[in-house]
Amino acid sequence: MAPSIGSSTREERAAYVRERFQCIANCDLCGLCKIFHGKDPEQALAAYIDGEAELSQVMMRYRGR
Repeated sequence: MAPSIGSSTREERAAYVRERFQCIANCDLCGLCKIFHGKDPEQALAAYIDGEAELSQVMMRYRGR
């Protein structure tokens, strides 16, 4: 489960994103590039990492596109 912005540090959230959304160098199998429209996960999830919105809120922005 993703750390909430109220009970975690920026560093903890960044570490979670790096660990959870790792590139496995197989786009057909992974799909992260497609989900984040070619953006690096840390860039795509910057609002979560910076504590501006919960991860679920940021992910909904990408699902809604």
